[in-house]
Amino acid sequence: RVQGNVYLIVTGTGSNIVAQVGDQGAMLVDASVPEVSDKVLAQIRRLTKGPIRGIVDTSMDLDHIGGNAVISAAGRAYGVRNIDNTTPGADVVAHENMTLRLSKAGQTTCVASETYLGKEKKLNFVNGEGVVITHPESAHTDGDSMVYFRGSDVVVAGDLLDMTKYPVIDLARGGSIQGTVDALNWILDVTVVEHMMEGGTLVVPGHGRMTDAADVAYYRDMVTIMRDRVREMTSRGMTLEKIKALRLTRDYDGRFGKNPSWTPDMFVEAIFKSLTPKT
Repeated sequence: RVQGNVYLIVTGTGSNIVAQVGDQGAMLVDASVPEVSDKVLAQIRRLTKGPIRGIVDTSMDLDHIGGNAVISAAGRAYGVRNIDNTTPGADVVAHENMTLRLSKAGQTTCVASETYLGKEKKLNFVNGEGVVITHPESAHTDGDSMVYFRGSDVVVAGDLLDMTKYPVIDLARGGSIQGTVDALNWILDVTVVEHMMEGGTLVVPGHGRMTDAADVAYYRDMVTIMRDRVREMTSRGMTLEKIKALRLTRDYDGRFGKNPSWTPDMFVEAIFKSLTPKT
């Protein structure tokens, strides 16, 4: 249990999954990978006897959405039936940019059944609390979502916040370093601390341990410092290879630079290309 109606399911092989539960059943954030779907469903059944009502996708990465089909099929949508009188599975909600990119890539099995456009979608009250989805314009990608459970006071940040590595800036799918900084600042804007920056609003990252405002502030500061360091070197006319050779991330590598899937050099290169105007 995180707090309030919100629970964290750690899969170990994919993204973190959040389950908000109550009399209406379960509302999920992310679905991890299909290999763990049966175990995830077993955990949800331990939390509630009600159906899975919906899934909100924070990211178009397969380790967040790979389990959509199986988990959605195990749930059911609110008060509707198909033409053949069967009950449709749980709704899958995502930003329109995510669905467009997945469709163009031929990954139609992961496409959401309901999309939203713009910066915000309110799911209204689910299990007795307001649920608000917020879209950062261009952060990890241009199709990310963050979910705020207002009654439980929990923010689900997706891969905008990753306790296992530096934030991934996916330039090919619309990501940017400035958008990532802006999204982390938004999280800090909505969090309310309990005492001396600790406790209060809790924030679930895409991967890794639970966090609060103090952890997010540290992560935001790190990302901002890295942006500024690379921008300063770029303004001096330095090439990408020379900037990499400076090891600008070295004072943070012990904490965030040990994940081989996203190395410090990859992070620096993404910042450099995000800051360099396309010609």
